[in-house]
Amino acid sequence: MDREPHGEYVRRLDARRAAAAKCESRHRQIGNLRLAVFLSAAAMAWFAFFRGAVSGWWLLAPLCGFMALMVWHSRVLAKLRRLRHAVDFYEKGLARLEERWKGTGAAGDLFRDPSHPYAEDLDLFGGGSLFELLCCARTHAGEELLASWLKSAAPAQVILLRQSAVDELRFKLDLREDLASLGTDVRVGIRPAPLIGWAQAPPRLNSGLLRLLSGLAAAATAASLAVWGMTGQHAWFFLMLLVELVFIYSQRKIVGQSVVGAEQAGRNLDLLALILGRLEREQFQTERLKDLRAALDKEGIPPSRLIRRLNFLIALLDSRKNALFAPLAFLLLWELQLAFLIENWRKKYGEAVAGWLSATAEFEALSSLAGYAFEHPDDPFPELSEQSPCFDGRGLGHPLLPESRCVRNDISLAGDMRILVVSGSNMSGKSTLLRTVGINGVLALAGAPVRARSLRISPLVVGASIRIVDSLQGGASRFYAEITRLRKLVALAEGPVPLLFLLDELLHGTNSHDRRIGSEAVVRGLARRGAIGLVTTHDLALADVVDALKPHASNVHFEDHIADGRIAFDYRLREGVVRKSNALELMRSVGLEV
Repeated sequence: MDREPHGEYVRRLDARRAAAAKCESRHRQIGNLRLAVFLSAAAMAWFAFFRGAVSGWWLLAPLCGFMALMVWHSRVLAKLRRLRHAVDFYEKGLARLEERWKGTGAAGDLFRDPSHPYAEDLDLFGGGSLFELLCCARTHAGEELLASWLKSAAPAQVILLRQSAVDELRFKLDLREDLASLGTDVRVGIRPAPLIGWAQAPPRLNSGLLRLLSGLAAAATAASLAVWGMTGQHAWFFLMLLVELVFIYSQRKIVGQSVVGAEQAGRNLDLLALILGRLEREQFQTERLKDLRAALDKEGIPPSRLIRRLNFLIALLDSRKNALFAPLAFLLLWELQLAFLIENWRKKYGEAVAGWLSATAEFEALSSLAGYAFEHPDDPFPELSEQSPCFDGRGLGHPLLPESRCVRNDISLAGDMRILVVSGSNMSGKSTLLRTVGINGVLALAGAPVRARSLRISPLVVGASIRIVDSLQGGASRFYAEITRLRKLVALAEGPVPLLFLLDELLHGTNSHDRRIGSEAVVRGLARRGAIGLVTTHDLALADVVDALKPHASNVHFEDHIADGRIAFDYRLREGVVRKSNALELMRSVGLEV
């Protein structure tokens, strides 16, 4: 396999498109053959039954041919669907590599949380977000797990296990393609909560006597119907029909609850069975992946087979809604018989469902990180530091920015250096720097590669105050929302894991006197609690807090310059305090008289 991602994706995309075109042609050919066989059968039937020229038994030949063509056609259509999904998989991969990916993937809006200490500030979810860049999960369980990894840092040992798993999966492109191509619809998903809740609920139908009586009643009704057909005696049939009506009425509530629960929980189980079946065929080398693979074998029977069995039972249960089959289903107590079979499945294997879903979700989350790792071969895994707290990055860049526009900077918060106060003019890159540090911290603490030449990091809790807005519904001003967030960050700093804080333009919703005193107090309080982080400011007076915190704090800045009457930025971080402002120039550039 070519380990250069763009070339490998192009090669595979061309191959899948060619195979899909061939499959499409075969699909049309089989459709034409089916039509020809049907017309020949119609002609043969006319000669057999209207002209008597041939025996009617000759119709068996086109009938068998038509059935064989149907089976062949269904297989060709299934292959064509897989190939189309594979084409979509590689087209999206190329879109990511060519910086055309925004709006093409799952945005993860369901996981947005304005109260989270950094998710909104660092663009983790929504259009053009980190989640959209990373996620390739097919199940909601996989999406939920990936989102949880981005929203909370993992312990050091877990990070190391994930790194090794991602490093192995990054080159298992066949596996990742298959997982993306399975099923009938690439946007179908399995919701874990209803399925796990149903699987682990107490059994509703566990009476052996009731099951025996229902089976006997159905058999007796079928026998009485046969007697009516052979002898014309219908009394026994109507008697058994009355017995069944009483039986159904007495058990309607408990059967209805059991059936509804199974139908709601059992949606899209075919996709879960396909994913499990694919994972069961794969062999792994790293510790975490081998553990996940072993978790699928605990019942002795492959879980894909068990899930297919459950899906088959639910499909049989659903057949009672067919208008042609409904009368017979009623006579055979079909709903009750299937409810017993499904309940029996749940009794045997229900407790294992959560483990299967958990393993599947983790495979999908790791595969999402592995896809990013494969597509960004220059992005290294961070080194976990025993020195705490520590965030020491070289050549840090923002993963959501195109590489052509990504200006990289070094940030070192380790040893005695704990706080950087970042000054600079408007639009010079201060907020982007905070997001760059934060989003790389999130990637590192999730077990993913980072956009940097190197990063040494210790276990940290990330907290940010960058994109704070007021809340009309909540009746909270922007200032109140900001100080509420700051109180949350102080609480995080008091926890057992050091805080990495990212504060943009502290308290600029109040007057300059209160702002300076409050900002200094917040920064001093975080430093006293052992936190590390960055603070940006327009107010150069805040830069003086560094003098009181030396040697644990330092001033850095961004500069701008005027070129051909326009303000230009190089987005390079420099030592010291910025000495000029561009606010007046920006006001003049938009036509304000200043």
